Amino acid sequence: QVQLVESGGGLVQPGGSLRLSCAASGFTLGYYAIAWFRQAPGKEREGVSCISSSDGSTVYVDSVKGRFAISRDNNKNTVYLQMNSLKPEDTAVYYCATALTRRLLLHPNEYDYWGQGTQVTVSS
Repeated sequence: QVQLVESGGGLVQPGGSLRLSCAASGFTLGYYAIAWFRQAPGKEREGVSCISSSDGSTVYVDSVKGRFAISRDNNKNTVYLQMNSLKPEDTAVYYCATALTRRLLLHPNEYDYWGQGTQVTVSS
């Protein structure tokens, strides 16, 4: 059974940092791409970043380029999202997801398996 569990969210001041973790079970993480999404109140779910299963290729939405970094540790079955220089507009529930594919995808409709989400709030 595919399971994804996010952790690491919280309240942080603007300019601060957080590292989110996505722990996977029920499948071999190293075979598939994993993505992070976020959803703010009243807004659609947005693709933030995706990391490939093979060569570590990554993609990011423009609004987080240069501030966020996605990485993976296949030995720990975990994917991370390091978030630096956080802004109030980064406030959202963050989800990790997999489509059990090797493709780099950032549209939520492409994904079948989701975690429960972790809240990130950026506020002074």
